[in-house]
Amino acid sequence: MVVLSKPTLNNFLLVKSSCKPTTPMLNGIPVVDLADPEAKNLIVNACKEFGFFKVVNHGVPLELMSNLENESLRFFKKSQSEKDRAGPPDPFGYGSKRIGSNGDVGWVEYILLNTNPDVVSNKSLSIFRENRQNLRTAVEDYIAAMKKMCCLVLELMSEGLGIEPKNVLSRLLKDEKSDSCFRINHYPPYPEMQQAALNGRNVVGFGEHTDPQVISVLRSNSTSGLQICLTDGTWVSVPPDHTSFFINVGDTLQVRTISNTF
Repeated sequence: MVVLSKPTLNNFLLVKSSCKPTTPMLNGIPVVDLADPEAKNLIVNACKEFGFFKVVNHGVPLELMSNLENESLRFFKKSQSEKDRAGPPDPFGYGSKRIGSNGDVGWVEYILLNTNPDVVSNKSLSIFRENRQNLRTAVEDYIAAMKKMCCLVLELMSEGLGIEPKNVLSRLLKDEKSDSCFRINHYPPYPEMQQAALNGRNVVGFGEHTDPQVISVLRSNSTSGLQICLTDGTWVSVPPDHTSFFINVGDTLQVRTISNTF
């Protein structure tokens, strides 16, 4: 789930082509307990040092996360022709391999949805209509819980930065015209992965990029693959944790906090 806004500049993660192609596992990712009285300061420090942190005690029930994952897998296990009826994305709906409007390609398929319940595209309706009510209920319940957590993180962030009022960021998400969106990525097994590795080919699910949003909230299952680039240019792998959420600082937040344009 990402909280969107318009400006797009550089990201705290400094993801760029000059990053060194090494991928050790990073065990020192900042962990923020949202129930900790020092959470606001821990968040600010993590944003300054990494632009990335993990949150625990987030209040989103594991049952909601598991239910959404199971219902999503039901969709992705359908035949390609069935899934293609919900695409191509407009930008919402089902997409495969082509990522966004810039011509980027990855070994990934996805569902992209608007988090505003009053804005449902025809492609989104097609996904829900052909996948029983269970998927729509799972998505709506999950988004509601995620919005609550995101608002808490953004308000703690504002407090830690000394920004008044503290809802200056969270109101972007609460606004009825919010352009935040929700994305489910599925990385299917690559049939020629072993041969590609032998040939020196680099098969990427979702290529290096910065996020234009205020923040992006990421959750993975128990499969590794997520990487971030540190300020010294080193790529590191993030240990998966299916019970927690990872917060990624977006371009908009960096620009607004540097220029104090609130």
